[in-house]
Amino acid sequence: MLLLFFTATAMRPTPDAGDPPFLQMKGDAEAWVDSVIASLSPDERIAQLFMVAAYSNKDQQHVSQISRLVSTYNIGGLIFFQGGPLRQAALTNLYQAMAKTPLLISIDAEWGLAMRLDSTIRFPKQMTLGAVQDDKPVYSMGSEIARECRRLGIHINFAPVVDVNNNPLNPVISNRSFGENKYTVAKKGVAYMRGLQEHGILANAKHFPGHGDTDADSHESLPVVKHSKTEMDTLELYPFRELIENGLGSMMVAHLYIPSYDTTAHLASTLSHSVVTDCLKDGLCFKGLIFTDALNMKGVSAYYDPGVVDVKALLAGNDVLLFSEDVPKAISEIKKAIRKGDITQEEIDIRVRKILSVKYWAGLSHFEPVDMNNLYEDLNRPASRLLSRQIYESSVTILRNENSTLPLAGLDTLRLASLAVGDTAVNAFQQMLGNYAPVDLYQLAKESSPARLDSILKKLEEYNAVILSIHNTSTNPAKNYGITEQAIAVINALSRKTKIIIDVFGNPYCLSRLIGCELSDALVLSYEDAEMPQEISAQVIFGAISARGKLPVTASSYFRLNDGIFTDALSRLKYTLPEEVNIRSEDLARIDSIAGRAIDLGATPGCQVLVAKDGKVIYYKSFGYHTYEKKIPVRNTDLYDIASVTKVSSTALAVMSLYDKGKLDLDKKVYKYLPELKTSNKKDALVREVLSHQAGLQAWIPFWMNTMAEGKLLKKYYRASPENNFSVRVAKNLYLRSDYPDTMWQQVLSSPVKDRGKYVYSDLGMMLMKKVAEKLNHQPLDSFVTKNYYAPLGLSTMGYNPRSRFPLERIIPTEKDMKFRKVLVHGDVHDPAAAMMGGVAGHAGVFSDANDLAILMQMMLQGGEYGGKRYFRKETLSEFTRQQYIENENRRGLIFDKPEVDISKSN
Repeated sequence: MLLLFFTATAMRPTPDAGDPPFLQMKGDAEAWVDSVIASLSPDERIAQLFMVAAYSNKDQQHVSQISRLVSTYNIGGLIFFQGGPLRQAALTNLYQAMAKTPLLISIDAEWGLAMRLDSTIRFPKQMTLGAVQDDKPVYSMGSEIARECRRLGIHINFAPVVDVNNNPLNPVISNRSFGENKYTVAKKGVAYMRGLQEHGILANAKHFPGHGDTDADSHESLPVVKHSKTEMDTLELYPFRELIENGLGSMMVAHLYIPSYDTTAHLASTLSHSVVTDCLKDGLCFKGLIFTDALNMKGVSAYYDPGVVDVKALLAGNDVLLFSEDVPKAISEIKKAIRKGDITQEEIDIRVRKILSVKYWAGLSHFEPVDMNNLYEDLNRPASRLLSRQIYESSVTILRNENSTLPLAGLDTLRLASLAVGDTAVNAFQQMLGNYAPVDLYQLAKESSPARLDSILKKLEEYNAVILSIHNTSTNPAKNYGITEQAIAVINALSRKTKIIIDVFGNPYCLSRLIGCELSDALVLSYEDAEMPQEISAQVIFGAISARGKLPVTASSYFRLNDGIFTDALSRLKYTLPEEVNIRSEDLARIDSIAGRAIDLGATPGCQVLVAKDGKVIYYKSFGYHTYEKKIPVRNTDLYDIASVTKVSSTALAVMSLYDKGKLDLDKKVYKYLPELKTSNKKDALVREVLSHQAGLQAWIPFWMNTMAEGKLLKKYYRASPENNFSVRVAKNLYLRSDYPDTMWQQVLSSPVKDRGKYVYSDLGMMLMKKVAEKLNHQPLDSFVTKNYYAPLGLSTMGYNPRSRFPLERIIPTEKDMKFRKVLVHGDVHDPAAAMMGGVAGHAGVFSDANDLAILMQMMLQGGEYGGKRYFRKETLSEFTRQQYIENENRRGLIFDKPEVDISKSN
């Protein structure tokens, strides 16, 4: 034993700056390794070479099998596969508690723990990262994955993949690679590696010496690589060499047949001494931990029995035997090999020392169980989701953009449809499109009936722009990348009849199947078909996010490496996480409890809440139901009567437009624009006074009371159904006499004026300004604001009289009016005066969802500019939103409200 110890010590390499991190430790590390190896029997030392597959989604029999390998044989480590984080943490603690020597825990987390575990954050795949034109996000992703791994008791992440994917027909690497450019692969591989290792997780470069130019899957067979050594050295080995020079900790050797290295029939590179020892260890001077690829894969298991394959892997020069199919048999076969002299105990011990050094570096000399408290929360930090989101944002690649189609502008000129090909339900992409403009949504399954296909195409002929998204694709070229002939036919048919924007949520190589996509007006590649990239890509199309990605591979003869058209954002609202504007998600979560309490107390049956900051929507949720009967839940796309907000969302737009164009002088008397006021008691009122509620007008007029007697509506004014002279709808089964709005106008004209110069909030002023706007604009107020503002801004819900545009189940009822209309007011404006004016008034009548209202307000916050279009001069917004009469203690702007001057008066 002493002889073996000193032999191994003498063979220790001298560390240098480019060594793996675990070899750069001395002192206590060496002492711990010495003490542990001295405590191990020869069989236990062999067992330390094995890393066995463990699952947290299997039954007790599996747990018992792993427990036996740990407690009986003292195996070196586990690689966790499918399951969940809480279950894995519990099993890790269980297995570690029974291990004589702490276990090295690993996982395949190329795009984060979500690659294997549910309830965890999904980061972009490496092909997506290859489209990003900056390597810093890759480092940040590696750092965050390292943090999550450490929190879960993991020590090694089998990432990054640094295969150069220069074969489009590769069925197994493909989007797991950074791309086909060796320099890009190397730079991003180094960034990912550093992110992991500088934060305590050993990186693993795979699949040596390069799995990129293969057309077979080593899980199923033994792929052949026909490159010469010179070709391998020039291309495939380049990224591996770069990572080694930068301190790579571990390497995984692939199951490939490469005759230029080893001509032995059916001998995978994993089992080849020429590849593992001569090329990797001696040729590239790699001192890190060398793993086999999984030994249950057909690339090796089809040719060698369990146990035999393990011995061959050791003889080739590997340190760790991954996913051995039969550990007891493998230990027995290795002992036979030692007795035969094929391998020595000293060689075993050198590898064990390397493994133990990694364990010390990983902190296993002072092992602590995984803390189960707040584990889910720690693995799902909003900051981590934001990082993933930002990377996806940087990856979206526009490959065709004829006539600057993207980002979409001139929304009022477009009749938009979205067709999701390969999906059967409204997805996140389509939902997000609807936040920016009215978009009719269609879905088409991968294989639809001819009748269904014809029906869809006929409907789409009615639109002048179609956003066609491709979903549920495949990375397998043998399956045509999951794109059917029917999908291709749809693209070709649409491209001949309408403007078409194609968005591909899949592997870049999918583009080779989309014959005809070169004829599209715009083509977007979004790389992955998941909720987050879908939401982001929709925002790129509408210009809330700029496009900055480039193709990391040659996708087809038409779309080449580094193709990518950059676009700039159009200052539209962006939908993101609170952390992007330095607000914590947990702080906004209090809104949930406030809304819930309001509903529980009966203050409201439901509500919508939207929070936007700095042009970014960071919270948008709906709560409760339309009514207290709790039959229809509130959705984000439902409409509310926004009551007096009509003043700034309609009347203000029309009035500011007149001021902007020099058609309205704020300091002229209103009668200059409405001559009928010249002989009234309002002849001296200035426009500015009316707009700031200090023209002496009374607050309101209860018009409806003049149409009643003894609590009942007078028949001379109303009918239950529309008739020739009763056409003004007031409520369900209630129609007002057609000429009565004129009577109401006369009541406004003859209403008293009192205390001019004193602030009194008045609806009558907005009624006056509606008349002014309609006269000067030569257009009804509702038509004017819809044409000039709502439609160009893409507001799909905002407007008057919603029941003529939407089904009632999308409109929130306002109240049971027991005094006037004696019905549940549903789809009609709540304000009685506005209802008697036909639903269109200057003080009330507009309906909207929260999103459309936010867009309108954001346009104003941005000084009158939105979506690349200017609606008002900044000076106009400044004038209307400033306090007008400080000396009169009137806090108001022009139509707009302002905070109280004396804060003590504020409620």
